[in-house]
Parts: sequence; C-alpha cells; structure tokens
Amino acid sequence: MIIARRKVSNWLDGVAVSVSTACLIHCLALPALLAILPAWSRWLGLPEAIHLWLLVVALPLSSLVLWRAARQSGQAWQSFWLGMAGLSGMSAGLLVEEQSAETIVTSIGATLLASALIINWRRRFGCSL
Repeated sequence: MIIARRKVSNWLDGVAVSVSTACLIHCLALPALLAILPAWSRWLGLPEAIHLWLLVVALPLSSLVLWRAARQSGQAWQSFWLGMAGLSGMSAGLLVEEQSAETIVTSIGATLLASALIINWRRRFGCSL
C-alpha cells in the first residue's frame, strides 16, 4: 500500500511540475517566437483561452500535490505557500489587460509554482535544498 501511494505521489509530482513548466514555456518562449516569426502567429492561432485551460489544470493538480506533501511532512508548508503564491500570480495574470504586464505576472507566478513543486519533489527524495 505504501509503495502504491509513493507511485501515485511520484506521478502527481511529475505531472504538476510538467504543467507549471509548460505554463512557463508558453509565457516566455512562445511570445518571443511569435514576435520573431509573425507569420506563425496567424498560422498557429492559439486562442486566448489557453491561459485559462492551463490554469484549470495547474490549480487543482498543484494544490493537491503541495497540500498532500505539506500534510505528510511538516517541513513542506513553505513549499505549499510558495506554490499558492505562484497559483495566485498565474490567476492574477488572467485579469491583467496589458499583454506585457500579463506575461510578467503570469511568468512570475509560473516560476514560483515550478520552484515550489521542484523543492517539494527534491525534499521527498532526500536531496539537499
């Protein structure tokens, strides 16, 4: 039973880190790529709702992973609150109208979330922080 829980936790941690990394790549790399290659922006045509879709996946998944870790280990509450700050930043990015400010706010949030998840992951495997 303990091994099954660890496998589920490992899988959830991996998915959560992947989602927050995808958010960060989307926020930083895609706008730069689209600025360099304007023809791609018309062809690719990502909807503005992609930010909401990424948040809909990241919010419950990352919250669950960080909350479970904090509950199981008293040392993980710092990661939990760092992750919550990141999710708040990503959520706030949806409310910002100006494109450059939205990118900055969302990128900071995604970086905080990814950092919290990586710290949490390293803590679980006994890596030095």
